[in-house]
Amino acid sequence: MADIRFDGKVAIVTGAGGGLGRAHALELARRGAKVVVNDLGGSVDGSGGHSEASLKVVEEIKAAGGEAIANGSSVTDDAGVARMVKDTIDQWGRIDILIANAGILRDKSFAKMDFGDFQVVVDVHLFGTVKPTKAVWDVMREQNYGRIVVTTSSSGLYGNFGQTNYGAAKLGLIGLMNTLKLEGQKNNIHVNAIAPVAATRMTENLMPPAVLEQLKPEYVTPGVVFLCSEEAPTGAILTAGAGAFALARIVETEGVYLGHEASVETVRDNWAKITDEVGQKAYVNGGEQSAKFFRKMQGG
Repeated sequence: MADIRFDGKVAIVTGAGGGLGRAHALELARRGAKVVVNDLGGSVDGSGGHSEASLKVVEEIKAAGGEAIANGSSVTDDAGVARMVKDTIDQWGRIDILIANAGILRDKSFAKMDFGDFQVVVDVHLFGTVKPTKAVWDVMREQNYGRIVVTTSSSGLYGNFGQTNYGAAKLGLIGLMNTLKLEGQKNNIHVNAIAPVAATRMTENLMPPAVLEQLKPEYVTPGVVFLCSEEAPTGAILTAGAGAFALARIVETEGVYLGHEASVETVRDNWAKITDEVGQKAYVNGGEQSAKFFRKMQGG
């Protein structure tokens, strides 16, 4: 089969000054894409900011013969996001790909976390994905083409101690994806999610060096770049790390119809049937799941 190429395509990668975003930007450029390298240049907790990181990645891309421009806008700033999209259109006339990768950490147990630390993490991860996505959405609709990759996490899918803020934001992105995949279908806009495990500034203090060596960001990038391609699925949650890839799904058991007269005790007494994993299913949309309830009510 032919190699996957992005000649003539334009990509915006947020948080691309280092780590995962840098690896994604470099690979897209290597495969022919014109890339906007967005990075605020702040610290892991979101403080500070400078353009040096994004400029370095642009220099790397250009040195390898690619095309790229740097952008230092914050993904939470409406005016900055609008400027990023305008600069991209002014430069290349289209936007085909958005990888929403920017993020910060402010880890604390829920008991010790103040609301400000919860709010800022949700703002960067959730709204910092919503705002760029909203800004490129009409461009992609008019083109009848778009590929969007949001960055979720196992902390959102499964939970992780000390990351209520991060986990809430990351699972919120799955809700965003699940609806955008439906709304984008008629305009050939595919929306997917990546759940990466990688050695970055955000994880470098969590694991020993020998493990981090096996978790280089570039080992995640092949999955992300595939989700940016014309052959990409839509609505997939791809987990990736250390060269391993898997599909994560939210499933629902077949369950049991207990009727309108069901009591608390009826639920208790039927808990084994309710939670029986045999026949469990990942639904494509909420309407399909609702139809299941109507079938159950009718004895189906």
